[in-house]
Amino acid sequence: QVQLVESGGGLVQTGGSLRLSCSVSMSGFSITRMSWYRQAPGNERELVAHLLINGITTYSDAVKGRFTISRDRTLSTVYLQMNNLKSEDTAIYYCSVGNSHTSYQGQGTQVTVSS
Repeated sequence: QVQLVESGGGLVQTGGSLRLSCSVSMSGFSITRMSWYRQAPGNERELVAHLLINGITTYSDAVKGRFTISRDRTLSTVYLQMNNLKSEDTAIYYCSVGNSHTSYQGQGTQVTVSS
């Protein structure tokens, strides 16, 4: 069983920064990947950043160079550092953890970027 709780969202001005955190509680589950997704009003959910346990990261073109995904050593927390935020980054951000068989997702945290 896995529980994910996101935090760190809020209201920030264009050009500002936020750091999202996702607390991971798990029992009997092996994580091989950790991700952040987002969904803006009227849009489909999109992958923002992806981190494999071997350290390989991928980012969407929209956030590449501005966002950084990372994790702690014990896999109990996954972070998303967001810099130079733009109005189009406004969305609910969800963290996800999984392996080749299944994945879990949190309830999300709202990020609002005002111009």
